[in-house]
Amino acid sequence: MTGKLLALLLLVSAVLAGGGMYYMQVYGFYYDVVAQPGEDVVLLGTGADAPEPITYTAFQAIDADSSPIRYRACFETDLTAADLSAYQPVENAEPLTAPGWFGCYDAVAIAEALKSGQAQAFMGTKNIHFGVDRIVAVTKDGKGYVWHALNNCGEKAYDGTVVGEECPLRPAAAQ
Repeated sequence: MTGKLLALLLLVSAVLAGGGMYYMQVYGFYYDVVAQPGEDVVLLGTGADAPEPITYTAFQAIDADSSPIRYRACFETDLTAADLSAYQPVENAEPLTAPGWFGCYDAVAIAEALKSGQAQAFMGTKNIHFGVDRIVAVTKDGKGYVWHALNNCGEKAYDGTVVGEECPLRPAAAQ
């Protein structure tokens, strides 16, 4: 009887631990981002040093302090393809997935729209965190999506490769 009770206790503990880990990864660390007009949706102009805000509505975003690449956002804009041509495009942008409960952001649909030409990706902010760029994609019908992606410096820094001179200095707290 003691063996069965011990096995049951281990099984219940494993299920609770697994459920807790799942909750923390999918729900626990995320929080809603309060819109900061002029800061949330910005694009880097071709040849510019600093990004500039664009007009948008219906902004929704989530973020988590546990990782610099967990930021996801959705918005709508009235900018046309001609308006957006002044901004720096990003080739081969790959949207990162979002939790299933964040319904406005579908990474697979965004990737398909980018691949088919129904959407175009632009540089939002370079090095918003060390080694991380903010990417903004806008569809032809004015729907926009934002995510963070590792840039070359971030990929090198996080895989252990020597970073090199072309990368900015890594913040002291992150070393």
